[in-house]
Amino acid sequence: MEKGNLSQVKNIRQYVLDNSLRESDILNRLRLETAKDSLSIMQIPPEQGQLMALLVKLIGAKRTIEIGVYTGYSTLCVSQAMPDDSYTVACDVSEQWTKIAKKYWKEAGVDKKIDLRIAPASETLQSLIDAGQNESYDFVFIDADKEKYDEYYELSLKLLRKGGLIAIDNVLLFGSVIDSSLLDGAFPESSIQAMRTLNVKIRDDDRVDISMLQIADGITLVRKKEA
Repeated sequence: MEKGNLSQVKNIRQYVLDNSLRESDILNRLRLETAKDSLSIMQIPPEQGQLMALLVKLIGAKRTIEIGVYTGYSTLCVSQAMPDDSYTVACDVSEQWTKIAKKYWKEAGVDKKIDLRIAPASETLQSLIDAGQNESYDFVFIDADKEKYDEYYELSLKLLRKGGLIAIDNVLLFGSVIDSSLLDGAFPESSIQAMRTLNVKIRDDDRVDISMLQIADGITLVRKKEA
């Protein structure tokens, strides 16, 4: 067996969770509450949240952007991993879902570090650029409407400091980037094609260093080059 096929081994993910996951009680409760929602597939898995928390610690992040909040699990993972004087701009369009997020953020004591913007993310990102905040953010997480990923990517690169990191979620779309029939119409063809196009674009983008990881539904890490 090749090492690249290890993820196909039965129960290997459970082994990883059993031997590495350090999910706090509040994160666990938020994840379980979200699991009751019919759209809970939008929530990242706990091992991905833990990876993101580690990444922001590794780069010393204090200013971050989240594009697509849902019920706030990933935002909570990242904000808890940063110091008290950190700042996160959280972009979403749903008052309903983010109401759950705000409840848990407050309980965790990180709500004052999170600036929730209920508006189309592209508008929020452009407003930050217009306010002169180019190259002032350390980390960006993109997990929203797939057809606008390219726009979010370009705006995020402007806001990201040199040496900063973007994490792009769902880059495999449950395998539909290879075979669009796998999900039987769960994603529109336009979303699948947008992801395929973006994956190739980032692969060839000499402005950044990249690594696409086969974790969860695929996550691409993008580091903005310093020169």
